Parts: sequence; C-alpha cells; structure tokens
Amino acid sequence: MSESSEKHREIARARGPVRVAIVTVSDTRTPETDTNYHYLRPEIEALGHQVVGYRIIKDEPDLVDMALEEMVQLGAQVILFNGGTGIAPRDTTYDVLVRKIEKPMPGFGELFRMLSYQEVGAAAMLSRAIAGTYRRRVVISTPGSPNAVQVAWTRLIKPELEHLAWEVAR
Repeated sequence: MSESSEKHREIARARGPVRVAIVTVSDTRTPETDTNYHYLRPEIEALGHQVVGYRIIKDEPDLVDMALEEMVQLGAQVILFNGGTGIAPRDTTYDVLVRKIEKPMPGFGELFRMLSYQEVGAAAMLSRAIAGTYRRRVVISTPGSPNAVQVAWTRLIKPELEHLAWEVAR
C-alpha cells in the first residue's frame, strides 16, 4: 500500500461518518425481501457511517434518474445502486447512470468483473457494474444478486468508503 494512499485514508477517517444512500433496482423486491438493503445497512452502520436514503425502484430510466437526484438532495456522499446492470432489454440502470456520471472510475467495473470472474467464470462479462462521480458524490452501481453486492462491498467499497467520500469532496 502506498504511503500517500494510507495518508489519504487517515485524513478521510478523521472527517467523520460518511452519508450513504442505497437504491435497489428491482421489479420484484419489497422492503421486506430486499436482502441487499438488509445486508448493506448494518454493514454501513457498524462502521459508524449513516444511511441517509433508501429506495426500491423498478428498472425504469425515469425512476433511476429521479432516485439519483433524490439521493443527492438527501445529502448522500456515496450512492450505492444495486440491480439493473445486465444486458437484458429491461436492464437500464447502467444506461441512465453512464450518461450522468461526470468522472468515470473504470477501475471499479474492471476490478468487480475480475473478482466476479473468479466466482462465476465467463458470465462476469455480462455485468455492467460502474462507478464514478456526479455532483461531487460517488455513484456505484453493481448487479443485484446478493453475492455480487457482498463481493463489491467487502472487496472494493468498504475498504475505500471514507477515502472515496473525502476525495470527491475536497
């Protein structure tokens, strides 16, 4: 680990809790059956951070756009979308977010697909997981499968959460 990255992490940790929003994109999940939310919320709160917004929306472009804007208005520093990243005609989350993202972070999608490949093989190429910045927020979009959300959280997002929030706001 580089010395400058570790220094940035220390500064970021000292800034206090990160405000996180969760958006589940699904035509079938409800607040009771949203396993991704029930996984992420306690994970985020256990680190001392705050979940400031939560929505379940259908995979409709207008709803994805409105959810993003709502989470920005709620003051989220990091917005976690899950679902709608595949290549089926119904999967539109990626298409909306890629048009909104101001500074793409291609490394997130590349690393996520690499990690997914280790678990699901060549099917990992079907994922359109992405991340980037929008209005000085970090937007991350992963597939909706519980395993995908857990891999993204534990291996990529959780270790860099404070750092991401600090970098985009400085």
